[in-house]
Amino acid sequence: MTTRTIRVPASSANLGPGFDTLGLALGLYLDLCFSDSAATTSDLDDTSDEHHLAVRSFRAAGGRGPVEVTANFPGGRGLGFSGAARLAGAVAARLQFGADFATARADALEQVAADEGHGDNVAASALGGYTVWADGLARRIEHRLDAAVVLWIPRDETSTKSSRGRLPEAVPLRAATSNIANAALMVAAIAAGDHDALRIACVDHLHQEGRFDRAPRSHATYRALLETSAWCAWLSGSGPTVAALCAPNDAERIATGLPDEGRSVVTTVDGEGVREL
Repeated sequence: MTTRTIRVPASSANLGPGFDTLGLALGLYLDLCFSDSAATTSDLDDTSDEHHLAVRSFRAAGGRGPVEVTANFPGGRGLGFSGAARLAGAVAARLQFGADFATARADALEQVAADEGHGDNVAASALGGYTVWADGLARRIEHRLDAAVVLWIPRDETSTKSSRGRLPEAVPLRAATSNIANAALMVAAIAAGDHDALRIACVDHLHQEGRFDRAPRSHATYRALLETSAWCAWLSGSGPTVAALCAPNDAERIATGLPDEGRSVVTTVDGEGVREL
């Protein structure tokens, strides 16, 4: 019996104005190990709780046998843990039933995006790099950025469902048109590697301010990042993590200057997405 491993990157969604649309994959990972058969015994060192979201996703897709899940990033912090866990389980189950990897990934992306209710995080974890999710369609943004990602991850957790429930049902036309313009500019800036345009493009008028009102330490960190040489900064997903893009040589210096109330992490943009190791 062979043990197989699926690796899924964490993700950061919205990227400022790209609410429920833009995302990027991070160099932080969730690994799911499973057997290539439905055997009840395996060489896995430890098996994960059946209540773990990745295991539940694996079982829901028909996966059988023992499963082991490990991750080096937390849930409830705006790093796409739910999407990554569901994606890992869904891809693994399809591979166990003999699907080729491309089909397993495409089918799992469609299913998990529907389960999540929005596909921005899932698209980034599935495809890697910078991604756009729109009406069920996921595409990578080919880019010229050599970037590091600085994350400030506080101990507090945020419920995505609760956070989304506090967002306004209607916004002024000026705010909507500004966000459309900024999201379009964000894609263009990423594609062109235009650092100056990134700072302008990453401004949001739809969701960040309302969420920052309930996360003052995250708001303070966001403002602090904009005072550094970071190219741009945003609230990662629904928070409370704050993320920034910067030149690789600046990342450690920026990270060490952030508030002690959170853990500062320097990582990369993962360029591959979900894969089998």
